[in-house]
Amino acid sequence: MRRLRIFLVEDEESLRISLTDDLLDAGHDVRQFSDATSALESFATRPPDVIITDIRMPGLSGFELLREVRRIDPNVIVIVMTAHGSIESAVETMKLGAYDYLTKPFESDELLLLMQRIQELVRLRASSRYWDERCRHRFGLNTFVGRSDTTHHLLQQIQTVADSASTVLIHGETGTGKELVANIIHFNSPRRSAPYITLSPAVLSREMFESELFGHDKGAFTGAVKEKRGRFELADGGTLYLDDVDDIPLDLQVKLLRVLEQRELERVGGSETIRVDVRLIASTKVDLRSKVDKGLFREDLFYRLNVFPIHLAPLRERIEDVRPLMDYWLGQFSHGRSFTVKSDVYDILEKYHWRGNVRELKNLMERLSLTARDGVIDSSLLPVEILSAPSAMESNVSIGLEKLLADTEKRAILSVLEKCEGNKAQTARLLGIPASTLRTKMEKYGL
Repeated sequence: MRRLRIFLVEDEESLRISLTDDLLDAGHDVRQFSDATSALESFATRPPDVIITDIRMPGLSGFELLREVRRIDPNVIVIVMTAHGSIESAVETMKLGAYDYLTKPFESDELLLLMQRIQELVRLRASSRYWDERCRHRFGLNTFVGRSDTTHHLLQQIQTVADSASTVLIHGETGTGKELVANIIHFNSPRRSAPYITLSPAVLSREMFESELFGHDKGAFTGAVKEKRGRFELADGGTLYLDDVDDIPLDLQVKLLRVLEQRELERVGGSETIRVDVRLIASTKVDLRSKVDKGLFREDLFYRLNVFPIHLAPLRERIEDVRPLMDYWLGQFSHGRSFTVKSDVYDILEKYHWRGNVRELKNLMERLSLTARDGVIDSSLLPVEILSAPSAMESNVSIGLEKLLADTEKRAILSVLEKCEGNKAQTARLLGIPASTLRTKMEKYGL
């Protein structure tokens, strides 16, 4: 655990020296001051982690020092010492933002134990800042890549709703980036430092989902040996993301609606009312309005979820985004390498249907980054299912039937060679061709 940078402000010289020695022996970096004014001057140059200050001193008092430090940098931890310990002075220092106070005389062990607690607090703060910064980078607005008008409109919607506490309903096909959008909204909202909790009813039984969402009390059902906080409680003050919200059983939709409207819940098997402050983001890959019409989803819950709807268009409807997405994912998988993408590859992929949407494109870019050994990505590296798709074949006559068949033949040979672990005789037998023909084709394709 790293040492603390400490300012010790005490006008009594003997006590100041004694405390400084104790803190130095404990491995901390300590600067001592006989008055608050000189401490503030040094504070402006390099703020410490902790200030330990007396209350009653000539010139600026410890109270005034505390006020000024809190104004300049509220993250600095301030400990106050006073020989005039009283409830009133303790309350006053805590109101002003002091972390703790010590009443003189006190043992050095008491101070050192307090420093150990502060070390842990500083470590947790640093870790929190690291993860907050990492999440900001990972889920910044620029992480939803695209240059189409559809994507620009989507980013405007995200910016609009992120600053609010409104419920958001995200609709889009599988692989369009619903979870990414939910993350971007949370980590660009005022709740970014609060919990972000996720849950999907699609992978849980009705009973398990109810327990996970609302929690349960001890003895609520067989196996409930202790109480459990639900996802709503865990997300208190932050955001709860419910994926596949259309899979929530009808009887539990009533309970969900109550939480959204009244901001309170009861755990399974419990009677205590628990207040929660949670921003809900839900997503679905189906038409919820249609499910409402069929009686498969509550209409009142639909309207409560649909406060701010966001539709994610499939990749085939925002084809201008294919090229920037390709470049982005190749960059993510490059590991320092550079790639050259032939123009016909862009042409083919911009006309492909992309049933798996961005997820399918991402997986293809990872595959191409591995197979493009020389850093050049041409159409011969594309999967047969893409090359043989009607859109690719019809709109890219330059490929030609001969080249398409050659690519297919090359892939077939490679596949069987791998299965036979490089045994050419066995490969030729499985392919039903003479060994000499196999050698000729391998030379032709540079295998």
